[in-house]
Amino acid sequence: MPNLKLSFAIGDYDRNRAIIDGRALVDGVDPVVMKLSPEEIFFRAMRHEAFDVCELSLSSFTLRVARGDNPYVGIPVFLSRAFRHGSIIVRKDSGIQAPADLAGKRVGTPEWQLTANVWTRAFLQDDFNVQSRDIHWLRGGVEEPGRVEKLKTSLPDGVVMEDIPAGRTLGDMLDRGDIDAYIGPRAPLCFTTDNPRLRWLFDDPTKAALDYYQRTKIFPIMHLLGVRRSLAEAHPWLPVALQKAFNQSKALALEALADTSATKVTLPFVDEQLRLAQTHMGLDFWTYGAHENQHVLEYFLAHHHAQGISNRLVGISELFHPATLETYRI
Repeated sequence: MPNLKLSFAIGDYDRNRAIIDGRALVDGVDPVVMKLSPEEIFFRAMRHEAFDVCELSLSSFTLRVARGDNPYVGIPVFLSRAFRHGSIIVRKDSGIQAPADLAGKRVGTPEWQLTANVWTRAFLQDDFNVQSRDIHWLRGGVEEPGRVEKLKTSLPDGVVMEDIPAGRTLGDMLDRGDIDAYIGPRAPLCFTTDNPRLRWLFDDPTKAALDYYQRTKIFPIMHLLGVRRSLAEAHPWLPVALQKAFNQSKALALEALADTSATKVTLPFVDEQLRLAQTHMGLDFWTYGAHENQHVLEYFLAHHHAQGISNRLVGISELFHPATLETYRI
C-alpha cells in the first residue's frame, strides 16, 4: 500500500528541518512540504483549510475549538514558543518608562487574537496590573496596509480598538510618532539598533523573561501542529505518527545545537545561550506533549477566554487528538 501523500505547511526552523529534509520520517506518509511564514500558513489554514498538516496559531486554533467548527485536530507538538517581554516597543518621547505608563497611551497591534498578544496582555495584567481597557488600541498591518483579523472576535467590556487609517501601517505610525507603542510578535522594520526614537519597554527583555519563568515556570506556547480532522478520522494512526516524527526532528535539532565545535547557527554566544537556557529551564527546555505543558496551557486558555477571544473556557483535552495524550511503555 502506498504512503499517504499529504501537504505540510510549516516554518523553516531547526526543529522542523529533519522533517523538511527527510531525516525524520513520518510512518505511512509521503509529505509535500511547503516552508511558509506563519502569517501565510495561518491565514490560508483558517480561511481556506488549505493544508493537510500545518503549523497553527494556538489562539486561532483555540477560538475555532470553542466555536465547534475547527477543521483541524491538534497534536501537542509546539513548533513555536517565545517569551514576549521583547514584544513591546515604545517611543522614547512617549513618556512610557514602565508597564503602568501604557495606560492612556495609543498602542498599535496587528490583530487582537494573535497568540503573542494574548500572552503579552496576560503578563501585563497579572504582573503589572495593566488592564487592556486602560489602553487605546489601534489595529492594522505592520508593514502593509489592509491587514484584517483572520477570525472575528468580541472585545471584552470596556476595551476600545479602532482601525488605523487606510493606507497607513503601524510601523510607519510608530516611527513618525502617531502611536506611542507597539505590541506584536513581529517587530516593525523601523525598530533597528540605529533608530534613536524607539526602544524596548523592558531594557533587558531576557532578564525580565528569566524572572518571569522563575516565578511561573511558564515558557509561552505560540504554535501547535494540526492535522485535517477528516484525515485523522479516516486514519486514526496518523496523529501519533506525526507526533513521533516531529519529536524525532526536535531531538536531532537539539543534538546539533549542542555541537558547538562549529556552531550551526549564524550567531555568536550560542554555547553560552544554550547553557543559560539549560541552567534555568532544564535540559529539555522546549518540551512537547500536553501533560508536560499542562500548567502553561491552562494559564493560556483561561486568559484566552477572559480576553474575549474564546466564547467559553476550553479544556486541554479538547485541543488534541486523544491518541496523542498517552503513549506506550516497554
